[in-house]
Amino acid sequence: MALNTSADAPIPVGQVSRLIGGWIDRLGAVWVEGQITQLSRRPGAGVVFLTLRDPSHDISLSVTCYRVVFDRVADIVSEGARVVVHAKPEWYAPRGQLSLRATEIRPVGVGELLARLEQLKKSLAAEGLFALDAKRPLPFLPQLIGLVCGRASAAERDVLENARHRWPAVRFEVRNVAVQGVHAVPQVVKAVKELDSVPDVDVIIVARGGGSVEDLLPFSDEQLVRTVAACRTPVVSAIGHEPDTPLLDLVADLRASTPTDAAKKVVPDVGEELTRIRQLRERALRTITGLLDREERGLAAACHRPCMERPQRMVEEREEQVSALLERGRRTLGHLLDRADSELAHTRARVVALSPAATLERGYAVLQRADGGVVRAADEVSAEEKLRARVAEGEFTVRVTP
Repeated sequence: MALNTSADAPIPVGQVSRLIGGWIDRLGAVWVEGQITQLSRRPGAGVVFLTLRDPSHDISLSVTCYRVVFDRVADIVSEGARVVVHAKPEWYAPRGQLSLRATEIRPVGVGELLARLEQLKKSLAAEGLFALDAKRPLPFLPQLIGLVCGRASAAERDVLENARHRWPAVRFEVRNVAVQGVHAVPQVVKAVKELDSVPDVDVIIVARGGGSVEDLLPFSDEQLVRTVAACRTPVVSAIGHEPDTPLLDLVADLRASTPTDAAKKVVPDVGEELTRIRQLRERALRTITGLLDREERGLAAACHRPCMERPQRMVEEREEQVSALLERGRRTLGHLLDRADSELAHTRARVVALSPAATLERGYAVLQRADGGVVRAADEVSAEEKLRARVAEGEFTVRVTP
């Protein structure tokens, strides 16, 4: 609806801004393609700000979206990426600024491909196919190595030449397959299964030179990833160069940055091992020599001890101690016997002195009645009573006279 305005009857800027906002609000959501030139994700903020630019017309628009919308593609979208955004135009009246409120972001071309790979990666990781505890250790010295690579490829040459240079006796079981294109996945899967079924194969190397993301797609195929995860033989992934990370690198038991690196990690260097063995032998010799020298010094010190130089000295010392103890025992026993004899003599003398016999020997007599009672007073006897008199040398009978 046209506005009736003139130089004499203008309308305020704020009204114009509100009218523009009303017209823009009537627009529905649109799909917009462009390149991300600025990206702002503040920690803890719930909204992400970015600038979408059209390189062909050098026009930019501000885009806002909730963090949950951007987090769906955060792993594969960064500044410089081309994206398709489903957004609704919004007009900020106070500043007169047009922006887009995004509800969905999709990467374009390679970005879309990477998004699908990222979803597959998360799904397989959730199943535990990439778990570290599921990795199998590689043998120290594999006798037979399985190699899956392109026919007459640089990857095959790098692995074979470097491995044989490091350990000339190593043997290979090679399977030449297509490493890109529609036939790559089934041929690589078949070759891995064949090598895994050979009992003598100790480790399997899947190798390919560098290439674009599209060229390396077969090595991120879900069928190949599950086949490698089910192998009983350890698998080494040597795909592309250092920055390349197909899903095969995650499921393999060991990731090598290049085919040459795979040969170095799988096959030990004979020169290095001989040097290590020589160093270990020298270390063992030094350890044993030091142990023998220490024990020899200890034995010599023990032999120079007085008890070892003159062993009978210990017996002589013990003999002197025994003699001294014997003499001491004899003296102690003699003293005890002498003291006991003296005490016995004193006791005997006291007994003799207190004995009634001693009193009788001095001329005393003991008078006893017929019943054996001792006469102690004169009034205890009667006239003509017979008494027995005991003296020191015997006894006799007496009669009491009035």
